[in-house]
Order: sequence, then C-alpha cells, then structure tokens
Amino acid sequence: MGDMTNSDFYSKNQRNEANHAGEFGCTLQELRSLMELRGTEAVVKIKETYGETEGLCRHLKTSPTEGLAGTAADLEKRKLIFGKNFIPPKKPKTFLQLVWEALQDVTLIILEIAAIISLGLSFYQPPGEGNEGCGTATGGAEDEGEAEAGWIEGAAILLSVICVVLVTAFNDWSKEKQFRGLQSRIEQEQKFTVVRGGQVIQIPVAEIVVGDIAQVKYGDLLPADGIFIQGNDLKIDESSLTGESDQVRKSVDKDPMLLSGTHVMEGSGRMLVTAVGVNSQTGIIFTLLGAGGEEEEKKDKKGKMQDGNMENSQNKAKQQDGAAAMEMQPLKSAEGGEGDDKDKKKSNMHKKEKSVLQGKLTKLAVQIGKAGLVMSAITVIILVLYFAIDTFVVKKKQWLPECTPVYVQYFVKFFIIGVTVLVVAVPEGLPLAVTISLAYSVKKMMKDNNLVRHLDACETMGNATAICSDKTGTLTTNRMTVVQAYVGDVHYKEIPDPDSVPAKTLELLVNAIAINSAYTTKILPPEKEGGLPRQVGNKTECGLLGFVLDLKQDYEPVRNLIPEEKLYKVYTFNSVRKSMSTVIKMPDGSFRMYSKGASEIVLKKCSRILNAAGEPRVFRPRDRDEMVKKVIEPMACDGLRTICVAFRDFSSSPEPDWDNENDILSDLTCICVVGIEDPVRPEVPEAIRKCQRAGITVRMVTGDNINTARAIAIKCGIIHPGEDFLCLEGKEFNRRIRNEKGEIEQERIDKIWPKLRVLARSSPTDKHTLVKGIIDSTQVEQRQVVAVTGDGTNDGPALKKADVGFAMGIAGTDVAKEASDIILTDDNFSSIVKAVMWGRNVYDSISKFLQFQLTVNIVAVIVAFTGACITQDSPLKAVQMLWVNLIMDTFASLALATEPPTEALLLRKPYGRNKPLISRTMMKNILGHAVYQLTLIFTLLFVGEKMFKIDSGRNAPLHSPPSEHYTIIFNTFVMMQLFNEINARKIHGERNVFDGIFRNPIFCTIVLGTFAIQIVIVQFGGKPFSCSPLQLDQWMWCVFIGLGELVWGQVIATIPTSRLKFLKEAGRLTEKEEVPEEELNEDVEEIDHAERELRRGQILWFRGLNRIQTQIEVVNTFKSGTSFQGALRRQSSVTSQTQDVTNISSPSHVSLSNALSSPTSTSAAAAGHPRREGIP
Repeated sequence: MGDMTNSDFYSKNQRNEANHAGEFGCTLQELRSLMELRGTEAVVKIKETYGETEGLCRHLKTSPTEGLAGTAADLEKRKLIFGKNFIPPKKPKTFLQLVWEALQDVTLIILEIAAIISLGLSFYQPPGEGNEGCGTATGGAEDEGEAEAGWIEGAAILLSVICVVLVTAFNDWSKEKQFRGLQSRIEQEQKFTVVRGGQVIQIPVAEIVVGDIAQVKYGDLLPADGIFIQGNDLKIDESSLTGESDQVRKSVDKDPMLLSGTHVMEGSGRMLVTAVGVNSQTGIIFTLLGAGGEEEEKKDKKGKMQDGNMENSQNKAKQQDGAAAMEMQPLKSAEGGEGDDKDKKKSNMHKKEKSVLQGKLTKLAVQIGKAGLVMSAITVIILVLYFAIDTFVVKKKQWLPECTPVYVQYFVKFFIIGVTVLVVAVPEGLPLAVTISLAYSVKKMMKDNNLVRHLDACETMGNATAICSDKTGTLTTNRMTVVQAYVGDVHYKEIPDPDSVPAKTLELLVNAIAINSAYTTKILPPEKEGGLPRQVGNKTECGLLGFVLDLKQDYEPVRNLIPEEKLYKVYTFNSVRKSMSTVIKMPDGSFRMYSKGASEIVLKKCSRILNAAGEPRVFRPRDRDEMVKKVIEPMACDGLRTICVAFRDFSSSPEPDWDNENDILSDLTCICVVGIEDPVRPEVPEAIRKCQRAGITVRMVTGDNINTARAIAIKCGIIHPGEDFLCLEGKEFNRRIRNEKGEIEQERIDKIWPKLRVLARSSPTDKHTLVKGIIDSTQVEQRQVVAVTGDGTNDGPALKKADVGFAMGIAGTDVAKEASDIILTDDNFSSIVKAVMWGRNVYDSISKFLQFQLTVNIVAVIVAFTGACITQDSPLKAVQMLWVNLIMDTFASLALATEPPTEALLLRKPYGRNKPLISRTMMKNILGHAVYQLTLIFTLLFVGEKMFKIDSGRNAPLHSPPSEHYTIIFNTFVMMQLFNEINARKIHGERNVFDGIFRNPIFCTIVLGTFAIQIVIVQFGGKPFSCSPLQLDQWMWCVFIGLGELVWGQVIATIPTSRLKFLKEAGRLTEKEEVPEEELNEDVEEIDHAERELRRGQILWFRGLNRIQTQIEVVNTFKSGTSFQGALRRQSSVTSQTQDVTNISSPSHVSLSNALSSPTSTSAAAAGHPRREGIP
C-alpha cells in the first residue's frame, strides 16, 4: 500500500534494519506487510511465520503477561528501529508568509502604490523653476524647500503600512501558535494503559513502542496497530478506516488485527503493539495525504486547475491557502467523515455552519466596506473636478508640459485622500477584535477548566438556550458508595454488620463482585492521610468493591486465585444489555456465572433469591412486584442507583450454548440488591440556578431509573415540586414521538420538549433524537441553541449534532472527546456556566468594539469627505488617518476585547441567532457621539483660527508646512476617541462607565499608552505627521473637549431608547441567510478562513462577479422550494446515506447542466461541505 510513497523512508531505515534485524526476529517491513492482512489471512500468516501470537511476542522480545521490561535503552532502541508513535504535523506558516498574506489586503496595496507614486514625484524636479504659472502651486512651498519636504508624506504612509502589516501578521502568528499549543496539550493529555514489567501503568500515547502490551477497553481510541492476544467480547468500530458502520467482532483465532484510529465499542482485552506512528495504518494514510509533505500542495493545485473551467478565477484566492480545501476531502467515511484525517480536521473543521457571530460580522463588514468605497470614490471625483474647474475654467490657465508633474502631484494627493477615507471606512479591526477576543477567552477558559477545541464554540455557548446534561459525574461527584442493601430478606438502611449476613451469602457476594467486574477497577489507599480512598476505573464497580471492603472482606485474594486469563466467558456491559456477566469454570468442571446490573432488569431474570439462611428460595413475579414496591422504589426515591447482584450454576455436560444470551441470562438466583449513592456536587444547585436565571433550560438525560433521576433532579434544582414539567423514561419518550409506522415526527417532539426536564433510562439514540428535535424545532421564534455533555463512546452522535458538545476530561472516552467542541477538564457542571459567561462576554466585547469603531468611522469619513469638498484638502491627513486607524482598530480591539466577564452577564436572556449585532441602544450611542464629535470638529475647522487666534490652515498650498490649526483639529479628534473608548465599555445604556475598569489592566495600559504616543506625535511628529507643536493652553482645550465625551455620554444615556423608533438595527442574521447561498457554492475554505475573508472583505467584490453567474442559475433551481434552508432540510431527510456520500465526495462545483436537471443532487453537493453533519 505505502511502498512507493514511503520508499525514501525505507531507504533511511534499511541500514538500521540490517544492523538490528538480528536483535529482533522481525523487521519493520515484515510487520507492516503483516498489518495489511485482515481476518483469517492474518491468522494463517501469523501461524506460518511465527507460530501463534506467543511466537511473535518472543520475536519482539516481550511477554504477553509481563509486557516489556521498560528499560530506557530498550525503549530507545525500539523507537530507533520501529519508529516513534508520532505523526509529524504540517509545517506552520512562517512569519514571513503571514506578512506576505497581510500585504494581500487590497486597500493596503492601493495605499502602497499611491505612496510610491508620491515618493517618485517628490524627487522629480521639473526643468525651469518658473512654476508660478502652474496654477496654485505657489505659496509657502518655497520657504520649506519643496525637494526636502515632499518625500516625507509618501515615506510616512509606507511606514504606517508596514506597521499595520506587522501587527496583523503578528496576531495571526500568535493565533496559530496558540492553536498548536492547544493541539499538543490535547495530544499530551491522551494516555493509554500498557503493561510494563508486570505493572499496569498509564503512559502518554506518544511513548508507546512496538512490543508493548496494551490494555484495550470500551471507549478507547486505539493509538497504534496491534494484534489481539487475549480478551473477551471485543467489538470494534472500524468505520473510520473502512467506511463500514457495522461493528467488527475481534477474536484471537478469527480476526486478531486491531488498527490505530478505530474505536473500541464493547469488551476489553490486551493487544501486542506491532506498528506505531507513520507505519501504522492511520500513519500510512497520513503520509499519503502528505501530512508532512510539500509535493502534495503542488499536485493539489494542478488538480484544482483541471477541476472545472469556471474555477480558474477562484483558484487565485484558493492558492493563497495551499491545500486547505484539499484537506477536507480525503477519506470521508460513511459516518459523514469522521475519517482518519481527524487531526487535520481539528484545525480545519469549524462546526456545521459559519458561527453566528462570524456570519453577522462578515455581513456587517461587507456593508460598511461598500459604503466606504462609495464615499472615497465620490471624494476623489469631487476633488479632481473642483481642482480642474478652478484651475482651467475659472482661472483660464493652459496645461503646460513643464507643469505636468505639479498637476500629477495634486492628483496623487487627491487620490491619497480618497484612499485614506477608504482605509478609515473599512473596519479591518473587526476580524482582529474577534480573533483577539476569542483567543483571549480561550486562554482564560483554560483556567476555568474549559479546554476549547473549536474557537467558535466559545462564542456559540453565549447563545445557548438549552443544556442537556448527563447525571453521573457531571451533576454528581462520581464517587459511588453503597449506602443501603437488601440481603437475606432484610432491608438494611446502612451497611450491615458482616456477622449478621449468612456466611454462604457473604462468600457468594464477595466472589460475585470481585470476579464480575473489570480487573482494572481497584480501590487504592488515599494519596493524603485522612483522605478518601482513591477509586480507579469504573465508578459503579468501585462502589461495589468498596461495599466488599466495608463488609470487612477483601477482593484481592479472590482475583489472585482466578486471574483474568482464567475467566471462561465475559458478557461486557453495554447500553443494550444494561448488565454484565462473567462465567468461570469451577474445579469440578461445572460452570458458574455471576451477573450484576440495573435491578429492574436483572430481577426480571431471577427465579430464586437467597433467604436469611443463605439458601435459595423461589422468587415469583408477585414477590418481585412486592420487592420493587418495598425495596427498589424507596431506594430510588432517596436518589440511589439500585444494582442487583445474582448468579447461576450450569452443569459441565452438555456445555451451554454461550452465544444464546437470552437463555443464559435467565433463571438466575438473586444474591442481594444494593443502593448506591452518588452525591450531588455541592456547587451544582447554584450553577443550575444561575443557568435558569440566564434563560437557559437545563435538562437531565440519564441511563438511570426514573425515580433516582427525579430525586437527583429535585436535589439539583432542575425541577421544583409542584411545577408543570415532564419526567419521561426512554420507552415512553419513544412511544410519544413516533407515529403508527414507528417514524419520528417533529410535531410530536414539539409537543414534548418544551416541558421535558428529565429523560431517564435513555439510550444514546434517544439523546441524539432529543437534541436533533430541539434544534430542528420551529415552535419558538428563536432557533434553540443546544449544548450537550457526554462521556461515553455512544454519546458521540449527540455531541456532534449539538451546537456545542462538552466532553468529560476525566471520565470521558477518547471517542467522546474527539466528537466534542469543549473538554471539561474537571468534569464539573459549574464549568459549563463559566463557558456561558465567557461566550456572552465575547459577544459583548465585539459589540463594545463595534460601538467604538463605528463612531470613529462615521466621524472620520464625514470629516474627510466634507473637508475635502469644501476646502480641497482633508483636515485629517493620510498619515494621521492611518494612526487613528491603528489606534482605533488594533489597540481598541485589544483593549475592549479583553474585558473580563462579570456575573451580571448571567442576568439577561440569551441574544439568540437573529438578534442584530448593533442594538437600538448602541445605534443611539454611535449616532449621539458622532453628532457631538462632528459639531466640535466643524466648529474648529471653520472658526477655530478665530477662537485660538492662530493662522488658518484652510486652503494651504501643496507641501506647505503643517499648521497649528489643523494640528488642534487632529489632536481634539484623537482625544475625543480616547474618552469615547471609556464610554464604549458599556453597551446596555449603563450609567457608570468606569465600573470595574481597574480589573482590566490591558485597557488602562492601552488608553494611557495611546495618550503618551499622541503627545509625542503632536510635539515631535513634525512634517511626517503634519503636526506643529501646541502650547499648553491649546492642549488643555483639546483634553477638555475630549472629557466632554464622558459628560455627553451621560446625556445620551438619559434619552429613552424606546422613543427613538426611527433607529435601525444593523448586523442581523435572518433565518434564510443562516447559510448564505454563496457559501454553499463556494467550497469549505470560505468557512474555515472566515476571519481572513473579513480582512479581505474587499476581495469579495472581484470574486462576487464570478459567483453571480453560478448563483443565479442555482437560485432559479430552488425557486420551487420555500427557502434554501427548507429545501436542504427536506432533501436531507429523503436522500439515502449512500447517495449523499457519493455526492459529497464529488467536487462541490457541480456543472450547471446537472444542476438544472436534478435539483436534489445539487443541493446535496452544495450543502455537502458546510453542513456535513446535518444530513442524518
């Protein structure tokens, strides 16, 4: 398979192998070819070559029971010969590449060109100094010496462009670095259990070497390839490699091959590791995908060129990010592509659609960009016309050849003014603010025990309206203890005295618990003195083992007597059986099976029960009903989980048919029923109260019995006695949501979910159904945003379906973590509340920044525009505009995006998907402050010279020295922005804008820093910044006018928003636009690189033209459906699994002739990338 691609890899290793083949009995090459076999072929091959698996262990110098010795030298040697268990990631972009990308910004390119022309012209001395004839070029220019001063403006513009580029590149670079850090942290946290030197230890996945004996159990993601050497009932989901969704049963004699990247769905066992890292099956595929390779990108570009003729123009944009689009396509499995490219997808796969915030922002940025473009164009046209008419018509001058450079210099100056208007208008700070805010939040959320895997999950969480939480471990402490028991016809309310229990029963009980539980589950002495004993492994089993210890017995001797290898047959616990059974062979050759599980399920299979003397007596259905009433329900109502322990003896001949589970698991004898308490975490009730106050509904979805679940839900405060709510069992839930044919109907779900609070005895599919039902519901005017917590392998689908999936960091299986967006490192529900707080904070930070940024934009654009039209020169010069742009975009986004969250955020309802970004209150603030600033600036512009008794700066000739007049205007403008930045800290019309200002040191530093730099610019900036130094009294006036902003802010806050009906909101995402049509036609890149797209918002115009042709026709196709979204939803429920997979793997630009003939296929292909998980 990988022979050709990896030939260079072998040539390097060939020499090593030659030297070392003697030490180990097999080479890397042999092992690789062995792992490519499947099923019986593999068994035969192992027998022929090595003679059984033990032979292979001998060849690899390891012991099937003791494992490797674990000496450092041996491990190093194995890593050298067989490779490390590590797949090298793609190289990150270098800083220079990022700089180059930042330079691609259209506005910056325009500025650079303008600056270079301006520079070139300033060095060009026209022949004949008699320039007097050339229009208005005379005046103060000669005093300065035109030649020395002219170049400064061009150079200053270039310098500020360099600043902007470096800042942008640095931000991108640090974001990338943070992401890699997060990646490596997630990878380091993944540990795996191996046996070394007879000890069972946990080591990081990267430390696994060939020859290790690894213990695999339910929920593991296999970290390397290996051969199954011992175990029971192991079933593997190999869909990530083969695309077959059926679980594959593994056994030593039929199919012992275990492959990396596959999921253990059931059972447990041991495997001998035979291939790691790039030599494992996953590694080979990665090498084929070019995980470390550059050639791939070149091939990829060629491939894209042939992809379709209408794509050539778009290719330009694509090539800028190399293989980003290609990474999404390989290896989509039938599961909707949880393929082996998972490591890549971590970095590339934003969930489902563009996140809500990004959608709203892209739209807003594009709208603002359009407006800016129009304004700047008008400015240039007016300036040029005015100049031409004034010079050539009014003053009737001739265009003389020697005057050309002077006139061109004027036109360049006008052009630069136009471009500056555009630069100020386009909010390139927006994507920066989002990135900074998200990155900052993610960093801080680490401290709050939230490890965020997908950046936008953090912000989606702020919109959450519903949380479906597990019970065990999330709401409760997951420290199980047996507190009640029913043994020998007596119901003990606390742990019974060992002497009061019949000896026979006691012995059976200890054996049943010790043998019929995973041997990896143990109770270890406490770490600190006086602490609680440590529970390792499955917590319910720990509770039962604890019960054995409380009865003054010990489980270790029993386990030593019957080690794991001697267990005859194990039926492992799974969500269907809800019980676990283990069969052992007795000394006389007969068999005994111990069984434990949920009491109502196991008791149904019992036909006898041990009485007070320890003898079995008949146990009839009516006895069972009485026991449920007298024992099980009271226990459950105390919030206890009830577990029944039972056994059954079989004769040795004939040997029972072990595969016929129904017969085997019947006719049991009940030993005892225990009530296990899992206390509610002390901080949970408060956290749930906060959620409910914040408008978030918490629902509990658990596999427990309904009475237990209800009792815990009351303790947590999910339900309050006397309220109108539903607590359903999985069976009842299914009965209510399905029609006669057994199909799920959305209308039926809509009747249930608003009142449902507890779903008990639920299967993983029920959880998925509930989540999907709530998300798809159209009952409420807002689409619900659902968060889900999960820890088990089977929670994967629900975690993926949810808007935000939380996986448990401690109890969670690898599969669950893989499907999640955020990992709770302490498994605690109150961390989810923190995530909500951070998410809302991100949203508010962006709004604060918008409020500030838009005020500056409006003012700067209007000032430049009107100034240019009336005085032929912008009062704010290009370099000054760029400085303002830098402070308001870059620094302000840092200052406002890093506000820490406050508890007050949890006092309001969630915003929802279609609430506009800029609310009425914010619009009022923006316009109010703009009015104040414009009034003052225009006053200063037209009568400022009289107020300050200085020379007027208006109508100054080209290259004249900077005037105090215009410096005062610039300075006042910046002062007003600085004080308005403080106003912008509050967006809901609060009065106290200083509230908590010292909790944000970044904000204070930036405001003071900007102030200091401003002083330097005004006093020492001179010609480059067009500033002339100001007197102290002039400075005081500037600051005073700035301070007026704060007072004016209070005035604005007094005006009731409800009166201002005329204010429009902006930045709303309507339902139909949730996935804008253009995104569906364009491939995934649009979604992955949303931030970059924003910065290139301007490029959209050029690309838009190419798309419009495609769109018009596709839109016509869908005219028949009510809306694009509707068509997708309807279609996705109809399309069969296979069909949508074929459509997805084909290129997303389907040729239009197909599109018109078959609407369904196009919509599947178009929808394929952005909404892959959306297709059931």
